[in-house]
Amino acid sequence: MSYRRRLAEGGKILSFEFFPPKSEEHLSLTQSRILELARFNPQFMTVTYGAGGGTRHLTRVLAEYIAQNTSSVAVSHLTCVGHTADDIDQILADLYESGVHNVLALRGDPPKGQDKFEQHPDGFACARDLVRHISSRHPQFGVAVAGYPEKHLEAVSSQADIDYLKEKVDAGAELIFTQLFFDENRYFEFLEKAAAVGINVPIVPGIMPIGNVAQVQRFTSMCGASIPAGLMTELEKRQDDNEAVIGFGIEYAIQLCQKLLDGGAPGIHLYTLNKSRQVVPVVEELFGPASPDFACKSVARA
Repeated sequence: MSYRRRLAEGGKILSFEFFPPKSEEHLSLTQSRILELARFNPQFMTVTYGAGGGTRHLTRVLAEYIAQNTSSVAVSHLTCVGHTADDIDQILADLYESGVHNVLALRGDPPKGQDKFEQHPDGFACARDLVRHISSRHPQFGVAVAGYPEKHLEAVSSQADIDYLKEKVDAGAELIFTQLFFDENRYFEFLEKAAAVGINVPIVPGIMPIGNVAQVQRFTSMCGASIPAGLMTELEKRQDDNEAVIGFGIEYAIQLCQKLLDGGAPGIHLYTLNKSRQVVPVVEELFGPASPDFACKSVARA
């Protein structure tokens, strides 16, 4: 099922992001998290793509697992890093054969040990070019892209960043998932800028429930997101009590998501970090309890 077909069904979007574990030994644990959260019947489940290459094959394994064992649309992240155009074509062919028909197209971060992204001589320079290639050569795929409410770190200005996002949409992107943020005003200002340049595809806000103070500081420094002063003050009050941080993070995420939904956001994309403890209470509060009738497809077929 494509992005467009699933979006045409209406209703608020619920989406989860997972990442492949560092080794196959932990694959079953990640799969169990996927099944646990699949009980909430999310429209989309996405799987990230390792820039270093070590876990890239597990991206396909997990995306295929989602496609074959849940009713969600399985989405594989796909980056330009280290790939030729032929590599991309083969990856897409393999994904399609696995039942994964939707991707989130990204330029990708530099591999560990490199300071900046380097285009492969036979590859793509940016996500826009990757989207254009997929849309023209592989129209059977649905393509989403990333948006940055607080500007991509490498963009020269917020306007340049939003103009580039429009280029990605014009190249064929049909959905935008945002980078994480912690202030609803960032999202709504971003929507206004997007509308001003003619972006008319759904923009789904990406939210990460906070479970660890040092972790959220590291993530925000990496992606250019900011932590509001009031939020940082509350986190610092609790930073020596991990349970208190988790509880506060859950409540903050619920309030933030509710403000976004009340303000007209098409849904919520939750960065799970492969954990369910912080995610389940947020989803239950916003979207209701898990389906009591959910059954893994493979179990149902047995």
